[in-house]
Amino acid sequence: MRNRLRVLAFDVLAPLGAILALVYLGVALAWPLWWVSVCSVLCLLIVQGMVVNAVLFRRDGVTVGTDDDGPGLRLAVVGVATAALAAAVVVGYTQWTAPDAALHRDGTEVVGIASSAAEASATFTPQSPNASLDRLTAMMTSRGADTFKSEFDSMAKDLTSKGLSVQASTVSAGIEAIGPQAAVVAVIMRGTQNAPGRQPTTVALPLRVSLLKQDGNWLVDDLSPINSR
Repeated sequence: MRNRLRVLAFDVLAPLGAILALVYLGVALAWPLWWVSVCSVLCLLIVQGMVVNAVLFRRDGVTVGTDDDGPGLRLAVVGVATAALAAAVVVGYTQWTAPDAALHRDGTEVVGIASSAAEASATFTPQSPNASLDRLTAMMTSRGADTFKSEFDSMAKDLTSKGLSVQASTVSAGIEAIGPQAAVVAVIMRGTQNAPGRQPTTVALPLRVSLLKQDGNWLVDDLSPINSR
């Protein structure tokens, strides 16, 4: 029974684990040509070692796992298998787990920024017309802020002349596209318009918010009505 366990551990599971780890590394690395060559050679060497081990077992009745005179060889087999599995874990983490976690964090962040920026862009009070503008431009790139300011002046004059105030709140927001340095978020808002002598009216305000990552921070680069495209 003891020898069977040793055969299973050292002669079967260890080499198979090393092969699986090498294949996993290839999948995680998207099979670059250099790894295809390296993986093929290493897997071939492992298979050849298993074949030689089987031949020796048939001839001498002893294997790497059951040879009491070769503890160093067993240690080498376990070390190689452990190193391959450890490398697979590290590469899998750096290639998949860490980027997925970063993407999730970025997704949560851009949705929050886009919602706040959209609400600020659609909120207006005649008594303090620049309040929302200042809050919005603090979240924008310099190019985006300059563009919005040029459009805001004419809009503010029109709304002020009518005594119209608008209060916007986000109904829903979702990511249309996201990458390491850019993202696009669709924001659907409910805008409540108030004018002197009139009943408040509610309108839907859909906006597309484009963001860029600068110096590690997400900033709004552009806002545009979704139905304008």
